[in-house]
Amino acid sequence: MRNVRYPDDELLALSGIQHICFCPRQWALIHVERQWEENLRTAEGHLIHQRVDDPFFTESRGDIVISRAFPLVSHTLGLYGVADVVEYIRSGDGISLPGHEGLWTMRPVEYKRGKPKTDERDEVQLCAQAICLEEMFGVRVGRGDFYYNEIRRRVPLSLSAELRERVRSLSEEMHDLFKKGVTPPADVSRKCNLCSLQNICMPKLTKKTLSVGKYVRKHVKEACSKDV
Repeated sequence: MRNVRYPDDELLALSGIQHICFCPRQWALIHVERQWEENLRTAEGHLIHQRVDDPFFTESRGDIVISRAFPLVSHTLGLYGVADVVEYIRSGDGISLPGHEGLWTMRPVEYKRGKPKTDERDEVQLCAQAICLEEMFGVRVGRGDFYYNEIRRRVPLSLSAELRERVRSLSEEMHDLFKKGVTPPADVSRKCNLCSLQNICMPKLTKKTLSVGKYVRKHVKEACSKDV
């Protein structure tokens, strides 16, 4: 019996898990406040994904069948989204494919601009996609692959128990913040310079401990002192 922790009307965008992993405030600005601002990095990302976002594309390469723009959902994580590519690999176990003999295991492949990150934001997104496939098809997915545009090669990812638990924890944090409608203050660091929403976020202002009244009086006083 399917474990429905979150009904359809409570599902959140799977792509948001990379945002909340990078910064909970960035996630809330995008997914709670519906704020967005394009920059060079986001525009490059859109171009890369346009090349693989064809839901009618399937291709066979020997013992691998490729499907693009694959719709995903997990009612245990409460997430929905689209995998850039899902590969079916001929194997001794797995699922049956219409028009193909034998059994096939599944592997999600995510296309990314740039190169592998020093943090785990890409990894939690790919792992969440794998958990969706496992829930939808009753299979075990042990590995996913990235294709990074800058280095132009694949990077495999082993889906460990620790990474799966990190995905579940971040999913719960997303649902908790969304339910409360909360936008957390910024955790100001060097990574703020990498954020496409820096101009909207104004991270240093979110750290002030002054009340609004004291904040306004402080800046009026500073402005008046400059006029003397």
